[in-house]
Amino acid sequence: MDRGVAIIDARIAPTADGWRLDRALADAVPTLSRERLKVLIASGAVTRDGVMARDPAKRAAAGDLFQVAVPAPTPAHNEAQDIPLVIPYEDEHLIIIDKPAGLVVHPAAGNLDGTLVNALLHHCGGSLSGIGGVARPGIVHRIDKDTSGLMVAAKTDRTHEGLAKQFAAHSIDRRYRAITGGVPRPADGTVDAPLARSPQNRKKVAIVQGGKRAVTHYRTIEKLNNAALVECRLETGRTHQVRVHMQSLGHALLGDPVYGRTKGAQKALLDELDFRRQALHAAHLGFIHPISGNALAFESPMPPDMQELFSRLHV
Repeated sequence: MDRGVAIIDARIAPTADGWRLDRALADAVPTLSRERLKVLIASGAVTRDGVMARDPAKRAAAGDLFQVAVPAPTPAHNEAQDIPLVIPYEDEHLIIIDKPAGLVVHPAAGNLDGTLVNALLHHCGGSLSGIGGVARPGIVHRIDKDTSGLMVAAKTDRTHEGLAKQFAAHSIDRRYRAITGGVPRPADGTVDAPLARSPQNRKKVAIVQGGKRAVTHYRTIEKLNNAALVECRLETGRTHQVRVHMQSLGHALLGDPVYGRTKGAQKALLDELDFRRQALHAAHLGFIHPISGNALAFESPMPPDMQELFSRLHV
């Protein structure tokens, strides 16, 4: 590894044969977005056999091995802010955060500060992995702003790469608690439906043939009053995956402002409780520690707002 630069080996998967290079590399390195990879390719940071790959639109071939040079983040571009965090576990390699609903994970347009990254920069004193780039130091995966629950962040590049490999291999155990409108039929099942940006509305995700494979295993924990408490176990981790997959079953999450259509008595209840988000909580996170090799697992109870909604929906 060069000073201030992380070198990532990225091998093109058989399923990505013939894809654009930026897309194929994003598939091979899930911690880097396609847009960031385009910038890295254009800057000469992506090489194959020592030769720079300058064209993000060039077709990739299965088995090709690329080296991606990722500059370390520049924390000065993000202000360290003293934002309280709930931390179930921390060591010198990684940190587990129980994120509250309403907290954005990393700075972006419209949310330049007050994010989880700003809080981590303060808490960790700048000791975060550089693979996520300037805007996303330490960030291995994300959950939506208005979803609560467990996340892991990396303090070192080695830890980041080890966790990213587990995410790519779908070996991370992630289970969400969701409150759905109506009771799913069947009560337990699997949704295997590809996801991509909606062709009709680019701000939404939809089931699109040719999109990225997305698999959600669900089981009904408890039937409620025209609703249900459901556990969703992620085999993959696509943007809005649980929300879109449950909507596809006809059981969108209560409170979901994008994919839900809560009406009648349930809408009145949400208004009464001032519940203004999707009823979704990342309740379980399990993985192998990339450095020690130990199996780690963490549980997070539903936060008070979801617990109150759950209690009021009891039959």
